[in-house]
Amino acid sequence: MATKAKSRSNFVCNECGGSTPRWQGQCPNCHQWNTIVETVAESSSGPSRFAALAGTTSGLRALSDIEPREEPRISTGIGEFDRVLGGGLVAGGVVLIGGDPGIGKSTLLLQALAVLAPHHKVIYVSGEESADQVALRAQRLQLPTEGLQLLPEIGLEAILGTLAAARPRIAVIDSIQTLYSDAYSSAPGSVTQVRECAAQLTRFAKQSGTSLILVGHVTKDGSLAGPRVLEHMVDTVLYFEGDTHSSFRLVRAFKNRFGAVNELGVFAMTDRGLRPVSNPSAIFLSQHSQPVAGACVLVTQEGTRPLLVEVQALVDSSHAPSPRRLSVGLEQNRLAMLLAVAHRHAGIQCADQDVFVNAVGGVKITEPAADLAVLLAIVSSLKNKPLPAQLAVFGEVGLAGEIRPAPRGQERLKEAAKLGFTHGIVPKANAPKGGVKGIEVIAVDRVEEAISRVSGLG
Repeated sequence: MATKAKSRSNFVCNECGGSTPRWQGQCPNCHQWNTIVETVAESSSGPSRFAALAGTTSGLRALSDIEPREEPRISTGIGEFDRVLGGGLVAGGVVLIGGDPGIGKSTLLLQALAVLAPHHKVIYVSGEESADQVALRAQRLQLPTEGLQLLPEIGLEAILGTLAAARPRIAVIDSIQTLYSDAYSSAPGSVTQVRECAAQLTRFAKQSGTSLILVGHVTKDGSLAGPRVLEHMVDTVLYFEGDTHSSFRLVRAFKNRFGAVNELGVFAMTDRGLRPVSNPSAIFLSQHSQPVAGACVLVTQEGTRPLLVEVQALVDSSHAPSPRRLSVGLEQNRLAMLLAVAHRHAGIQCADQDVFVNAVGGVKITEPAADLAVLLAIVSSLKNKPLPAQLAVFGEVGLAGEIRPAPRGQERLKEAAKLGFTHGIVPKANAPKGGVKGIEVIAVDRVEEAISRVSGLG
């Protein structure tokens, strides 16, 4: 009597996909900690099918002979979503969208499919919710569902068979972590299942021309769950951001083969679903009845869109041996650097002060052009002297105390002028030669000069 071979365990890193024969705390390939998980080793299916293609060069083409053509975009009907995608969906393109549970991923995609259904063949594959649950959500959001086809299924082979037979223009898989393939014995959500299911779905999208959107779970640190190779397979990676206690949601592009990265889409969660915000700067600016100390308006750039964000700082006497340095929405290490620069080059002493910095509205700012606004907000709070009400600021601060230019400076100034700001402190290299109508531009090249000019404005 033949005995079934015992399945052998393998240990795979979630970050790089590398495998080890036993569990280790640190991956020997990418050196990340606590990323190795146990999976069932899959046996090889035989000799590689690529061996028969050895020596074949039928696919070789000279790059100079290829005439590139612009792929037509499929508009989702939601302007902010199209902006993040780079103008809309692309035939054969694969989009991966992740975010915290309950932040609105499924809601946004269901809204987009409801708009697309009258004009294109669309399929919503639900692996997490039953058909009744999806129908109840559509009813609650009061969405038109004519033409929107639903497939509650988690088996990869059944999904691929349905998609191949239906040939939809757009398909949504919600979510990739719930799918499994019969070819592998590991559980849904494992490294092997996620990687192989995503690879086969991507291959189908490229061959059929179907625009595919995959929903991905995120880990507790906010990154997409599963192997890191998942983000390399797809064409576009989007992240949902925002506090679940706030009504505003941000969709940010971190990778886009068909458009600009770091584009930002802003939505407001309502009882009718997600609604695009036409003037995003308004939600990142606090409305004060009178000028307050420690508040400075930053003109940041998110992809091709300039945004005005209020940066708030609170400097208070410390009652602990080690003063606290805390930033929300801004990079923590740059805060410590800015405090050192302010002390060395402008004589601003915060060694015995707790310093707290916050970006209003839950937005995350990563660009160095926020340095000058953070520094001026700190000085304003330390001296308890409000900055001018209609002042907008941007600029990178160097360790030598110089203020470096930021990209797209003129576009930032035009956005500030459009929203009624009358003064702008900018790096000297960003000062427009002809000026900007409606705003007085103050160009500075040193930290101490910026602080003195602010005092003069007050």
